[in-house]
Amino acid sequence: MMENRAALLSYSATFIALIAAGSWISIPFIPVPLTLQTLFVLLAAIVMKRHAVIPVVLYLMLGALNLPVFHNGTAGIGVLLGPTGGYLVGFLPAVLLAGLAYEREGRALRLTGLVLASGMIYLTGVLWLAYSAQIPLPEATMLGVAPFLLGDAVKLIAAYKIGERLE
Repeated sequence: MMENRAALLSYSATFIALIAAGSWISIPFIPVPLTLQTLFVLLAAIVMKRHAVIPVVLYLMLGALNLPVFHNGTAGIGVLLGPTGGYLVGFLPAVLLAGLAYEREGRALRLTGLVLASGMIYLTGVLWLAYSAQIPLPEATMLGVAPFLLGDAVKLIAAYKIGERLE
């Protein structure tokens, strides 16, 4: 499906816009807000498979170039270097993991890919949060994972169910 350049371009633009829009739909937590970005990152992987890295890379580049696409309209390298930067950068390996899982058949494999993708976002996010905020890893985990588990589980299930309907 992604062999078609027009489809690749239109899906990329759509998912960049959705990820950016998802960043505005947020519940403020400190230091990391709860947003809908991860839902759209997972959906990009479901729809675009491994090619979903393209909109994620472009999204991160747009934000780094000061376009207000990060949470609540923030932008710039400072966001990527700040406490939330690891979560944003974690979108890259996450979308690749989930995308590769969706290139295969099998519900269990695909669901595992989504779970691993979410775990990758947490892993990169917590490691960077601990480093950038200079806090111990257990504290970073309590701040950067625990409050988000339920919401991310709902987003993961929603992405999976939407993906089933798209096939």
